[in-house]
Amino acid sequence: PSPSGKGAVDYVLYDANGLPLAVVEAKRTSTDPDIGQQQAKLYADCLEQQSGQRPVIFYTNGYKTRIWNDVQGGPPRLVHGFYTQAELKRLIERRKNNPDLSSFPINAEIVERYYQTRAIKAMLAAYQRKERAGLLIMATGTGKTRTAIALVDVLMKANVVQKVLFLADRTSLVNQAHNAFKANLKDASFVNLLEDKNQVGRVYFSTYQTMIGLIDEKNADGTRQFGTGMFDLIIIDEAHRSVYQKFGEIFKYFDSLLVGLTATPRDEVDRDTYALFGLESGVPTDYYDLDQAIADGYLVPPKAYSVPLKFMREGVKYDELSEDEKQHWDSLNWGDEDAPEEVSASKINKELFNTGTIDLMLRHLMENGIKTEGGDRLGKTIIFAVNQKHAQFIADRFNDNYPQYDGKFARVITHATKYPQSLIDDFSKKDLAEPQIAISVDMLDTGIDVPEVVNLVFFKAVRSKVKFMQMIGRGTRLCKELFSPEDDKKEFFIFDYCSNFEYFNENPDGAPVSTIEPLGQRLFKARLNILSLLNAKDDATEELKAVQQDMRQSLQTEVKSMNNDNFIVKSELEHVEHFKNDDAWNNLDDLAIGTLREHISKLPNQLEPETLEAKLFDMLCYNLELAVLEKNNTATQSYANKVIEIASKLESKENIPVVAEQIALIQDIQTVEYWKGITLPMLEAMRKRIRGLVKLIEKSTSTIVYSMLDDEIGDMQAVDIPVVSSGVNLAQYRKRVESFIKANENHITIAKLKRGLALTPTDLSELERFVFEAQEVESKERFEACFGTEKSLPLFIRSLVGLDRQAVQQAFSKYLQGSTYNEKQIRFVEMLIEHLTQNGVLEAAQLYEPPFNQVHYEGIDGVFSGRDANNIIELVGVFNQSAVA
Repeated sequence: PSPSGKGAVDYVLYDANGLPLAVVEAKRTSTDPDIGQQQAKLYADCLEQQSGQRPVIFYTNGYKTRIWNDVQGGPPRLVHGFYTQAELKRLIERRKNNPDLSSFPINAEIVERYYQTRAIKAMLAAYQRKERAGLLIMATGTGKTRTAIALVDVLMKANVVQKVLFLADRTSLVNQAHNAFKANLKDASFVNLLEDKNQVGRVYFSTYQTMIGLIDEKNADGTRQFGTGMFDLIIIDEAHRSVYQKFGEIFKYFDSLLVGLTATPRDEVDRDTYALFGLESGVPTDYYDLDQAIADGYLVPPKAYSVPLKFMREGVKYDELSEDEKQHWDSLNWGDEDAPEEVSASKINKELFNTGTIDLMLRHLMENGIKTEGGDRLGKTIIFAVNQKHAQFIADRFNDNYPQYDGKFARVITHATKYPQSLIDDFSKKDLAEPQIAISVDMLDTGIDVPEVVNLVFFKAVRSKVKFMQMIGRGTRLCKELFSPEDDKKEFFIFDYCSNFEYFNENPDGAPVSTIEPLGQRLFKARLNILSLLNAKDDATEELKAVQQDMRQSLQTEVKSMNNDNFIVKSELEHVEHFKNDDAWNNLDDLAIGTLREHISKLPNQLEPETLEAKLFDMLCYNLELAVLEKNNTATQSYANKVIEIASKLESKENIPVVAEQIALIQDIQTVEYWKGITLPMLEAMRKRIRGLVKLIEKSTSTIVYSMLDDEIGDMQAVDIPVVSSGVNLAQYRKRVESFIKANENHITIAKLKRGLALTPTDLSELERFVFEAQEVESKERFEACFGTEKSLPLFIRSLVGLDRQAVQQAFSKYLQGSTYNEKQIRFVEMLIEHLTQNGVLEAAQLYEPPFNQVHYEGIDGVFSGRDANNIIELVGVFNQSAVA
């Protein structure tokens, strides 16, 4: 297109039949690609006029590429690259129908519950609105996977999607989803990429880790095995922040519709996760909470018990042991250390394994756990253990105490277990009697579907609220005829031996969640920080300048090693290519350093892999160097002590030739003189000479001490579970609702309540609509579940906003006149006014209770005559009645 009406398109991608599939408008790398949007559209118009087929539009500057399928495809969007011929044909073929997704029936053989149907309709409505992503929050055990299957079924029948990718973070969850799809989606073909990476099908299954590796794999012709447009829909299992932070590049690479599935309550889902799906924080596409699922009868409720074990709560104190136990304590193998005076509670089951403690837990479980088979056999149980050795010790103690089960009843299922999936499969089978107890370390915390589980044992401390709720979710699933043909699973038991419920009662949000960047990224940023500080020095010595040059060179070498064809690197290609240029490193300013930190530090490189020990030592030394540069004496001393400790351990390896070569430096590091006037060049020289030796130090393994002390167990106490009795934390919900009401005191109906004016039925209807439809309140059901139904909504609001002081004073003005009433009577009325102003309501009975009976022990009757007392009570009743429509 030009003033003459003629122009040359940059690129056209043609089908084998000669019809145009795509038009590409390419701009210089220094030009904003959006400048070419209209030009590309005009080319597409011309090609459509010539051929009868409208091509898909791409416009790019080589770094940024946008796709614009302007026939039913929504607005332009950034993509990672160009579609393949097959992917483009699929897009164009799909234009032939513009289905009304709401008209397609949802397969009742896959999902039959109302909330699953509602969630699917919400997703379909979002896609119909050209939204490309949605998030479904559904309590554990309510059928997230089946909901996803039914959604895929509708989208495939509507020809909106043909190829689907299901992603999860663990092999067992991938296999579980694969089996569920095969059982319910009859007409599709399936590919489990963990088993066969070359098979072709319609629905693919993979872990995030596997897919990261597969995206860069090439076909024989050099094209990628998985193109940008390969999948029409990606299902993200357990969508939360850690998945986004670790594997977010997957979702940037594939240009597809997204649906996220999570059991994390919507108040706990972080802002970044909502942003990934294009949603407002706290507003998922649809949600179905735990309390609603229990109320509806689709999940069973937990009964939780806190079980006090003395050593687990108080630790072991030598002075409290019997004489025989003291002798036993002194005889234990404490390694190189003397027997301690005490072992704290936090070290029990980590550094001290006590047979008496574990035996008591097992006996308590076997006696109090829910039984099956007529009460003769412990029902299926998960014991959450601290680590592999702890889990194995529990299994050993069980086998010693219950040899009649031949070692089959309780089994360890962890990532360290050989063939863990076969054990999970056995544990999951309803008709298989063994194993009946699964002792797990992380592996069964999430996602495993075993409806027969009726006992959960918390034998480790948990501080993550999200994880705690996921673990509790292992027991919530329904199980028909678990006990007999007429007796279904109605509840499950939780036995907490580690005070987890007490912790979450005191800390409803759990411990703060922190994200640790990968070590490679931290090393890059540390060198960058050192370089930035050195660049700011005007009086640098020649030695410092040499270090500065070395830091710059090492960073540049790392950037130059980055593979431009790697899909993660390609997303930052503009910045990578810039910093591969030598000139970019001259006179780095704050903007350049910020770009390196934000866009480059996280990218993979192709340098020779180094040992973890060497990289950790580098990190220690860089932190030390930064502390020296910043003149932070406290941090310098702390890091120096760690370096000295490493040198001390290396000195014992002098018989190794490579260590012997550096023994003078190793010994020097351990002297006070070495650290006097320490300089950055000295530290860098030391780092380079020592880093390769650190791997020779044996990893310190903390000695586990096995004791046989008698522990004590107290009575188990039933406890509330505030963090899971509702889909959100009750305290947080209550605070949010109260804040919402107080923030809207000027709403016309709430203002009438505050002034003590009577409400009409219309007022009440409007008030209920305003409150119960508010996002902060969610629903009438949620409100009543939290606050109860004893108090009407107007009375509840009045109790929050109080009454207008002037209105109350005016009503009681008669009783404030000093000429008629005495000081005691006036003080009584002032107290009454204060109460109504603050609390909004006052029951007549309260006038005989504190603080009113502090004026006179008989309350109002001791202060006023019978007629005045009755009049005052009647006036209070008028205010109360005004809050009732």
